[in-house]
Amino acid sequence: MTKFFALALAAVTSTACAQTPATNPMPDGSRDMYVGLGVISGARYQGSHETERKALPVLQVQLSNGLFVSGMRAGVHLARSPQLEFGPLLEWQPRRDAGGEGAQLGGIGNARFSLVAMPLAASSDNRLSGMPVIHGRMQGGGFLNYYLTPAWRLTSSLLYGADNARDGMKLELGVQRLALALGPHHRIALDAGVSFANRRYNMAFFGVSEDDSYASGLPMFDAAGGLKDARLGARWNWAWSPSWMLTSSLQATRLLGSARLSPLVERPTNLTVSTAIAYRF
Repeated sequence: MTKFFALALAAVTSTACAQTPATNPMPDGSRDMYVGLGVISGARYQGSHETERKALPVLQVQLSNGLFVSGMRAGVHLARSPQLEFGPLLEWQPRRDAGGEGAQLGGIGNARFSLVAMPLAASSDNRLSGMPVIHGRMQGGGFLNYYLTPAWRLTSSLLYGADNARDGMKLELGVQRLALALGPHHRIALDAGVSFANRRYNMAFFGVSEDDSYASGLPMFDAAGGLKDARLGARWNWAWSPSWMLTSSLQATRLLGSARLSPLVERPTNLTVSTAIAYRF
């Protein structure tokens, strides 16, 4: 099992914070690719008290030229230092409507993924009812990771282009403990971090304008920028063979700052659990 295989399977992140795979010098023209399928249980949208279960498709690709795809994220590793990782990053922001969040895809290193949101009928107790649809958008930015030791790394990413006006921005900072061995076939990884968002991002996802208040019946709310949430996560990977493994994750995310006070938020702390079988090509 290569170093990349161990680190990629051990990476853990949040629903909102999918990290990049670990970089590793690879022979020219080579690749590492993982596909899988499983299930996930999580909040209908961030801040919802309703839980839904969905199919969990998994995709992660790493090429020798530094290009990678990890779930809804894609980028390029430009650094060749064993301690530093950086490069451009793209991420697809999924659509959010009265049914919640949907249309997502997961990578091996992600702790939150989903395939299709279960549609819910609009009702008086659905706080997204009457709120504008947030359309899917491609966000652009970059990532920077620094290894304190081979097993510990600091992670960061900055993305711009969220919400319908394409002017929402989010900064994610974290620390990861990678590939903690529990025997020859089992790995545990731990993750913690926080995210910050500008006012336009928080207004799109947590704010209620005058028009929104009239349509939804919710009180007006001006969501300020700043600290958005904090997360704790753990991932367990069981490698059955060099090609097959079972990956399971548990993550708790708590809304903070202005986002936590939004009338859209029913429960500030959400728990996400997932498990999937993945195959390495």
